[in-house]
Amino acid sequence: MSYKLFKKQKEGYKSRLMATKSLFLVIIVCFISCINNNHDADAYGVFEATEIIVSSENNGKLLSFHVSEGQTYQKGEEIGCIDTFQLHLQIQQLESTIRATLASRPDIPSQLNTLQSKLQTLEKERARITTLVEANAATTKQLDDVNAEIEITRSQIAATKSTLNTQSSAILENVEAMRFQLLQLEDAMEKCKIKAPITGTVLKKYIEPNELAFQGKPLFKIADITNMFIKVYVTEDMLSSIKLGQKAEIHIDMEDMQSKSYTGTVQWISAKAEFTPKMIQTKNERVNMVYAVKIAFSNDGSAKIGMPGDVIFK
Repeated sequence: MSYKLFKKQKEGYKSRLMATKSLFLVIIVCFISCINNNHDADAYGVFEATEIIVSSENNGKLLSFHVSEGQTYQKGEEIGCIDTFQLHLQIQQLESTIRATLASRPDIPSQLNTLQSKLQTLEKERARITTLVEANAATTKQLDDVNAEIEITRSQIAATKSTLNTQSSAILENVEAMRFQLLQLEDAMEKCKIKAPITGTVLKKYIEPNELAFQGKPLFKIADITNMFIKVYVTEDMLSSIKLGQKAEIHIDMEDMQSKSYTGTVQWISAKAEFTPKMIQTKNERVNMVYAVKIAFSNDGSAKIGMPGDVIFK
């Protein structure tokens, strides 16, 4: 091998070595930069939202169910209905029973009318006999007999009125009990209407129309992804500098490698320490006991449930 060829190979080797060193240096710088960026954060966690699993409150066939995963619904919006035919028949039957029971109430004035007429006749007879006694045309025994008959008639009126009032009160109490049963049936009818409990987005759908729904069976899961929070864990030495209502800056890493930030507010601080969750990295890995903190923020749609993020407390 000539000296020139050897020198040329040596120079090529040096060039490749320099290129390798430069690439390695770039990787080291990027790695250090990432570490420094991570150290800027005070805590790490995942994004969460208020999730509600809506279950059936009645039994029956699911006649309609206008629910789509990813669709947003307003609070109180009716999105489905369970068959209510049997409940409707029960309500009609109970209403008929109430009307029939009310019709059986005694007519107190008409039933007392006969005794009242008899009493009026006896009082007129007493007045006539009193006049005759004063004129010595009748005996006092006749007057005593009329007075005794009047007292008996008055007792009969009082007893009859009391009996009729008791019967009427019992009937009204029965009607009142049936009205409560009617309210229960109407409430069951209302619970057959499936409504969104909060304004939110459907995450999961568990049932399809025409399937049988029974009490307690999950129908769908809905979450408020507009007002979300991130749950992070902080060490005891950081806890003294965090308070409720404190502002915090929340960061998430987007797919395009650009960081997106939100301004949040400390909403909840755990009252007791717990062991560091395995999926959470803390600022000081040697500390085993940490405190959970929730920071609430308004989401513009970029943050997703379960996405990791980091927090800087202000």
